[in-house]
Amino acid sequence: MTAPRVLVSDKLSPTAVQVFKDRGIDVDYQPDLGKDKDALLAAIGDYDGLAIRSATKATEKLLGAASRLKVIGRAGIGVDNVDVPAATARGIIVMNTPFGNSITTAEHAIAMMFAVARQIPAADASTQAGKWEKNRFMGVEITGKTLGIIGCGNIGSIVAERAIGLRMKVVAFDPFLSDERAIQLGVDKVDLDELLRRADFITLHTPLTDNTRNIIDAAAIAKMKKGVRVINCARGGLVVEEDLAAGIKDGKVAGAGFDVFVTEPAESSPLFGLPNVVCTPHLGASTTEAQENVAVQVAEQMS
Repeated sequence: MTAPRVLVSDKLSPTAVQVFKDRGIDVDYQPDLGKDKDALLAAIGDYDGLAIRSATKATEKLLGAASRLKVIGRAGIGVDNVDVPAATARGIIVMNTPFGNSITTAEHAIAMMFAVARQIPAADASTQAGKWEKNRFMGVEITGKTLGIIGCGNIGSIVAERAIGLRMKVVAFDPFLSDERAIQLGVDKVDLDELLRRADFITLHTPLTDNTRNIIDAAAIAKMKKGVRVINCARGGLVVEEDLAAGIKDGKVAGAGFDVFVTEPAESSPLFGLPNVVCTPHLGASTTEAQENVAVQVAEQMS
């Protein structure tokens, strides 16, 4: 019996490639193939497994050509780049690694919170430009402030623990959060309106679903405290960017930290160029540790 063949069509850690080899799997590492739709389409028929990150798009057309494919593994949390219904219809199992990025994403949210609280990016640019604008960059402490966490699952719960360690008060809105778990975490479980009313900082850690899309819009912002700061390291589309931009312009919102956008790559956003808005290019999972974790996990699961 011949060994199953796996194509790795995005950049994955060498450790993961070794995991496949150690399990007796014939692995073909072609990290740039995912960017070339036509070449991928031509090659996919030869493989039993496909290991990907974000660049490869497993569309219905690609799956139609994947006559031998049994499993697709994505090293990451979401499976937005896989047509799951089309895969399921063909009996192809789709896997992801929902836990490997959790700490890294939580840390990024905390880092963004500090960056916005102390205006670090703008202060850095100003200082390196030879200015000395001490009075311009007045910040706020996070100690004693209330952090509102929307979505208290894998990542939200890590953010809650870190925030409590930073001596913040934490309120959480999550329909799936049990009272027992809330007590265990030391967070105050509240409804969304109460969170919006109480929070000095709001951070989102929920998937993008019909229930969460545009959860922060003009109506939600109207219920927030004046001077609130909003962090989104979860998914673009949870926040109506135009509405938040309006809130910043009229002084209701004091700042925002965004790692995710409605359109990615984001060449423009209503938030760009506004005062005390810190933006990063979807770096939530971008640490060497997380990339190693998810790559090894997906290789082990697929094997």
